[in-house]
Amino acid sequence: MKSIATRELCAWLDTKLNVSSFSDYCPNGLQVEGAASISHIVTGVTASQALINVAIERGADALLVHHGWFWKGEDTRITGIRKTRLASLMSKNINLLAFHLPLDAHPELGNNAQLARVLKLTPTPATAGPGNLIWLGQMHGSTTLGEVAANVERALGRTPQIIGDPDMPAHRLAWCTGAAQSMMTHAIDAGAQVFITGEISEPTVHLAREAGVGFISAGHHATERYGVQALGAAIEKEFGVRVDFVDIDNPV
Repeated sequence: MKSIATRELCAWLDTKLNVSSFSDYCPNGLQVEGAASISHIVTGVTASQALINVAIERGADALLVHHGWFWKGEDTRITGIRKTRLASLMSKNINLLAFHLPLDAHPELGNNAQLARVLKLTPTPATAGPGNLIWLGQMHGSTTLGEVAANVERALGRTPQIIGDPDMPAHRLAWCTGAAQSMMTHAIDAGAQVFITGEISEPTVHLAREAGVGFISAGHHATERYGVQALGAAIEKEFGVRVDFVDIDNPV
């Protein structure tokens, strides 16, 4: 079985995802140091205890996720659930690598790019919003909000929450995976007729109604399953190490 030095993999990932160009809410890259070399990686959306348990069961050397730990504003003490998670990783010498905004934004491997692939969206060169995290484009063959929503449901395997008249036009779409409902105004300003993201909040409904823009909440987890899979596949191709994606279900 092939392996790679942990430091070498971290350096490659930092370069590949252009980590230094982002100001993020958490540290990107190696968050918990484990084994000095890696031959087996388990990937997933979030570094939950359930995903850690799978990594341990499969004998992985590293856990690679989109949602890691040590978020700004959190209590930094190692107690309770945090202690249990950290102890589980360290007891088996498993590395934890996490990439948040760099994985959202990557033009090929990122969550927005991969959601476009899964939903058969055609992006335009233009982007919008903070950090240009909102992508713009269209969905081939879909001309109304109802048609877009139906295609989202089929592709992601879950029923989205929809705000707006199903018959309203949907030629100009905007999307940003995860919890990007606060970027609704940027999507409106960019001329989108429909905005697709993962979550919804109370003010979003009023913004959508008053602007006459459709809104689709397709699931935070559901929209962010694909970037980490693409990144894992890129690692496997580049270094020949084993990479397993594990989908821990999350209805949000």
